[in-house]
Amino acid sequence: MSRITDIIEGFIKELLEEANNQAIEIQRNELANYFNCAPSQINYVLTTRFTLDKGYVIESRRGGGGYIKIIQLNIDKNQLLRMLLEETNEAISMMRAAAMIGMLKEKGFINDREARIMAAALSDRSINVPMNIKDTVRAGILKNILMVLFN
Repeated sequence: MSRITDIIEGFIKELLEEANNQAIEIQRNELANYFNCAPSQINYVLTTRFTLDKGYVIESRRGGGGYIKIIQLNIDKNQLLRMLLEETNEAISMMRAAAMIGMLKEKGFINDREARIMAAALSDRSINVPMNIKDTVRAGILKNILMVLFN
């Protein structure tokens, strides 16, 4: 059985598809009622599954029912590379790196095999350095991989 968060994510992605992958407006409370869950679960899905590094922008409007606008970014290869390099910055956790890998795969920039290779190269097991510098080393490796992928 799927987790409610996976079901909500799938539902929102279907809505985006129906909107030709542009933007949708949803009301958090209505969505929570539809899925018979707490509005905080909708917030959780939005803040973890629809992030900038996954190719989405969330705009929230207070009042008037609390509408939330979800915009799927249609960016070209160079814009994506710039965005990912900025996001990587000085250090990146394995969780954030995994999210980027997932987004690259979802957008068709890499295939499943390449995603698994990247995840293996960026894993804590592969980065055999003291814990306090793992995220910095991981960022350097990821930046190099991105430069190779996009050139």
